[in-house]
Amino acid sequence: MHVAIVTDGNFVSQHFGRCPSFTIVDIEGGIVTKKEVIENPGHQPGFIPQFLRQQGVEYIICGGMGTRAKGFFDQFGIQTIVGVNGSIDEVLDKLLNGTLEGGESLCKPGAGKGSEIKKSGCHHSKKGRCEHSHLTKNT
Repeated sequence: MHVAIVTDGNFVSQHFGRCPSFTIVDIEGGIVTKKEVIENPGHQPGFIPQFLRQQGVEYIICGGMGTRAKGFFDQFGIQTIVGVNGSIDEVLDKLLNGTLEGGESLCKPGAGKGSEIKKSGCHHSKKGRCEHSHLTKNT
């Protein structure tokens, strides 16, 4: 199994498209056989799913992703798991134990548009990163 985890340092990034990097992991026989971190090649609609497919990725794990992005991943046969947070090591442990659970995307549609930001939504800073003040990286 070839998995991409959307990363920001040692933690799952909350927004896939503008993450600093991806941790690409190969899992065979219930163990991690390879782990590498690659920089985000750039955010353009449809480009990242195609890029990750060329890397052999079958699954992508992230905190949040919009429906349009999910559609691009579906087109390339990459299964998405959203609503995930925590450290990369915690996520890998759960993945290997079969206890990793996805949930609702942490980036809500329409959040960050206009002058009113929904508290539970995604606020994109001027640097292009998701700012989720309601989430901590200490989970």
